[in-house]
Amino acid sequence: MRFNKCNGLCGEVTVPGDKSISHRSVMFGSIAEGVTEVRNYLRGADCLSTISCFRKMGIEIENRGSVVTVRGRGLRGLSRPDEVLDCGNSGTTIRLISGILAAQDFDVTLTGDASIQRRPMKRITEPLSRMGASIESTNGCAPLRISGRRLHGISYTSAVASAQVKSAILLAGLYADGETRVTEPFLSRNHSEIMLSHFGADVRTEAEAAGPASITIRPAENLHGSLVEVPGDISSAAFFLCAGLMVPHSEILIRNVGINPTRAGILTVIRDMGGDITLLNERAGSGEPTADILVRSSSLRGTVIEGGLIPTLIDELPMIAAMACLADGTTVIRDAAELKVKESNRIAVMAQSLTAMGADVTETEDGMIIRGGKPLHGAVIDSHSDHRIAMTFAVTGLIAEGETEIPDAECVNISYPRFYEDLAGLMK
Repeated sequence: MRFNKCNGLCGEVTVPGDKSISHRSVMFGSIAEGVTEVRNYLRGADCLSTISCFRKMGIEIENRGSVVTVRGRGLRGLSRPDEVLDCGNSGTTIRLISGILAAQDFDVTLTGDASIQRRPMKRITEPLSRMGASIESTNGCAPLRISGRRLHGISYTSAVASAQVKSAILLAGLYADGETRVTEPFLSRNHSEIMLSHFGADVRTEAEAAGPASITIRPAENLHGSLVEVPGDISSAAFFLCAGLMVPHSEILIRNVGINPTRAGILTVIRDMGGDITLLNERAGSGEPTADILVRSSSLRGTVIEGGLIPTLIDELPMIAAMACLADGTTVIRDAAELKVKESNRIAVMAQSLTAMGADVTETEDGMIIRGGKPLHGAVIDSHSDHRIAMTFAVTGLIAEGETEIPDAECVNISYPRFYEDLAGLMK
């Protein structure tokens, strides 16, 4: 795909359903009793991997466009699959499903694509093993060979604020013989806690402002099928939020975006940078707050992004880094070492690619320093098959002189199959 400088973006867009919530709705619905209906399910490759895995374990899942119906078989209703479960490119699938499978009465092997087989799994296998799970891995990475065991509750302190780590432990805790408690340095995205409560689990959260958070779950006798309305994914909306701010003469209305405070850190950053955004029609569905967001072109200033804010915008940091190149002054991103173990090393890839476009960026151990105000020019960008990198530079190409080329552009299908069409539909 090739991108050139744009004269403005105008119109409305509705982004796909939230990826994190979509994954969880099928997982929780599969181990609940009765029918779960999921509306606005994300049809990206990652979420289709989750559906595929549970179908292979005997769960009847009907997929009609954006509406998915799951006929759950209860906490102990999964069947041993006849083959290895392929999680594709989805870290959420492989990590969360491990918490469920650790307690089943069968053996199973989980794997994924080349990217998944490089991503660290010790962060979940260690606490699950402490609960009594039997998990074998290859150098701490996938494939994972899980032999179901009886689990016991633990109190675990996680070194990172990771929703995937927390969720894997909480899901295992549903099957444990006692209470399970997870403490993390900051409260990571809490979709699992909200949805588990929605399905009838006993989950409690104790969180300090900008400090540690502890989540406790009690063993469950059953979960009950529910209606889940999935809001638009703020991580997908981020590209249009930043595009509307960056491209001159732009005004974009983004409909039905999830604004859960544990995910909406990008809104804080935009306001700190002087961006013009307005929340409209705020409401709640299935426990998740949503709003329409109006964004207009703005003059931006540098800011510091660190600490407890990082877990609330970890997936949006590539786009924020690109936006910072246009800001007046310096933007510092720190405490974001988690970016190194995403689909690519997003710190290195962003620093290298923005530099190739003429930006003044210094890579650091846990983030980057971006000195804004330098004009950008087009370049050939290696996305490393990372969907968020590809989308970031599609937007950045709209404010750069000359042509920006992204050879491996189709990787956006992981989370946003219609991204390029929706972006083109806003161009003046």
